[in-house]
Amino acid sequence: MSIVPDKSVELTVDEAGALASARPMLKFERVGFEYDGRSIMRDVSFAVRPGELVALLGPSGCGKTTILNLVAGFIQPTEGVAFIDNRDIAGPGPDRGVVFQAAALFNWMTVADNISFSLRCAGRPKAERQQVAEEMAALVGLSGFENAYPYQLSGGMRQRVGLARVLAAKPKVMLMDEPFSALDVQTREVLQEEVLRIRERTGCTILFVTHSIDEAVFLGDRIFLLTDLKDGAFDELAVDLPSPRDSGENRLHPAFIRLREMIYRKMRH
Repeated sequence: MSIVPDKSVELTVDEAGALASARPMLKFERVGFEYDGRSIMRDVSFAVRPGELVALLGPSGCGKTTILNLVAGFIQPTEGVAFIDNRDIAGPGPDRGVVFQAAALFNWMTVADNISFSLRCAGRPKAERQQVAEEMAALVGLSGFENAYPYQLSGGMRQRVGLARVLAAKPKVMLMDEPFSALDVQTREVLQEEVLRIRERTGCTILFVTHSIDEAVFLGDRIFLLTDLKDGAFDELAVDLPSPRDSGENRLHPAFIRLREMIYRKMRH
């Protein structure tokens, strides 16, 4: 299934630009998924705008990672349709990048080689790979570590390399599956702020899976609070925090505290 624009309608340049900006980057239309005869989700519909960061929050087994896998194209819906940038999601593609819980780096490669791995697979020239590696290392705060190996880095630094490797491919959508869950609190908060700065600089659309209420409220423009997607229902919560969003002071803002408390009470009942 594809959405095909009505070619009989002519748009002005301004109207076309407004339409493009309003068009969702991601869209689920009554999506369902079954595994081994068991329903994981049914009748799930939502849309994510270009450049938006949506946090998927909920307990284990509620369907967060299944949504990420459907968007990544690792699995296909058993009902309904999932779209990216107005096209059916038929499988994995370079327009989407996945940041996993573990950085999954190649230990025998330098930071620069890990970052530029996708470019090497695409046959891009060495000079270009080196330039992109340096740019992405700078973007994630790893300038000067391009020649280091993963075993020489802290857990937080390794996760920055994994993030830079995804960004090197310039995806339209970044899918983040609890990437900071194994890190200490201080490192985790620093990397959360980095994600917001990177989103601001790149304009990348982000789906961020987390178990942490604080993480969801700090990062998300919206939060999808998932409990059980077998009936397609979930709570959608808007986050209204001051700019700049990457300010650590937002964790102390009254709006942050109120929303965190509301979500806590929803998840407890």
